[in-house]
Amino acid sequence: MPKIFIIGDSTVEDNQPPFRGWGWALRAFVREGVQVRNYALSGRSSRSFWEEGLFGPVREQIAAGDLLLIQFGHNDEKDDGRHTDPDTTYKQHLWIYCDFALKRGAQPVLFTPVSRRFFVGGGSMLYTHGEYPAAVRELAAEKGVPLCDLKKASRELYLALGEEKTAELFVRLAPGENPDFPNGHDDKTHFNAYGAERIAELIAGELRRLPACRTFFRPAGEKGNL
Repeated sequence: MPKIFIIGDSTVEDNQPPFRGWGWALRAFVREGVQVRNYALSGRSSRSFWEEGLFGPVREQIAAGDLLLIQFGHNDEKDDGRHTDPDTTYKQHLWIYCDFALKRGAQPVLFTPVSRRFFVGGGSMLYTHGEYPAAVRELAAEKGVPLCDLKKASRELYLALGEEKTAELFVRLAPGENPDFPNGHDDKTHFNAYGAERIAELIAGELRRLPACRTFFRPAGEKGNL
């Protein structure tokens, strides 16, 4: 049975409501019989995911014909033990995952980090994640690994929706709505269930364009249950 393995951070992980990552929602867009095994975990960078041994379950299970989807960057930027340099250690850690998959006969796919929601005047948006998206693009080109430019695709989606409609994709809580956020919460990074589904639908569309990935996904317009 074909499998899709996913590694990444909180924007990817299954999470608990009201937070949901796109890896949780991707299950609705794969063909019947395809298993999605999402090992993404909040707060992890490409470096800490490896150093904490979180890649272990993928190492044990991945086999020829499987997919490995890889999205890091949000926490690689952090000025702590998770940090990687976009030109060196970030690429090195991403390549560790890709190289392992390739040696097992599986297909890795590199993702640029999904865009954050930072609108500025005139309906334009700030660019986020610094040099990390460019580093992913460069590594994909250097190594011949398929690329899902989620940074670009998600940014284009947000700009098309506009500031208010884009906000509907993210976790926003009124004061008193959730005991974990008594003063309310206006998240610019993390998706709600609806947002996770919109991003997963976007990803499925991007991956259908890649010959190595298209057979894993339902035809455009089809959606299963979560």
